[in-house]
Amino acid sequence: MSVLPKLASALGRRDMGPNIKLAEEIAKKGDKKSVKELIDALKNKSKDIQNDSIKVLYEIGEKRPELICDYSKEFISLLDDKNNRLQWGAMTALNCIASLDPKTIYAALSKIISVGENGSVITRDHTVAVLIKLGTIKQYADNAFAMLNEQLKKCPTNQLPMYAEKAVPIINAKNKPAFIKTLTSRLDDIDKDTKRKRVEKVIKVLS
Repeated sequence: MSVLPKLASALGRRDMGPNIKLAEEIAKKGDKKSVKELIDALKNKSKDIQNDSIKVLYEIGEKRPELICDYSKEFISLLDDKNNRLQWGAMTALNCIASLDPKTIYAALSKIISVGENGSVITRDHTVAVLIKLGTIKQYADNAFAMLNEQLKKCPTNQLPMYAEKAVPIINAKNKPAFIKTLTSRLDDIDKDTKRKRVEKVIKVLS
C-alpha cells in the first residue's frame, strides 16, 4: 500500500503533522519499502509531494538513520536541485547519515561545502554538522577539521558560537592551536556581547 496518500499535501494539510506522524510509523516498523517509495517520490512532478517526501525522509533519518543510509548518492544529487526545500532537506538527511556512510559523504565534500556556503542558514548548519561528524572518524579527522576551520573563519557571526560549541568534542592537542587562533581572530567581529562571551567561554575551556 502506498504511503503517498498519507503525506500532508495529499490530505490537504499545510502543517507538517501528517509527515512527522508518517515518519514515526515508518521508523517504528523499519519499513524499507516505504522509504524507497519516498526516495522515488523526490522526482515526482508535484513539488508538494517532493517537499513532503524529503521532510518524511529526514525525520526518519533523525530517528533511525540506518533506514535511509543507502541513499547517500540520491541526497547528494539533490544538492544541485533548484528547489531550495529539497536542497536543505537533503543536507539535513546527509547530516543524519554522515556517521553511517562517511566514505560516500567525504567523497562529496567539495559539493557539500559549496552548497553550504551558498545556501540557507539551515543548509550551512547541517554542512558544519557533517564536518564535525566526519571529524570523529580517524581517517577523515584531519581534513574534516581543516575544512571546518575554514568555515569558522568566514561563517556569519550569528552562527559562530553554536559551531564553536559543537566542534569542541573533536578538538585535540593537534588541532587545538589552530581552532583557538581562528576563534580568537573573530572575537572583534562579534557585535553581540552574549555571542562573544559564548565564544570566549569555548576558548577558555580549551586553553
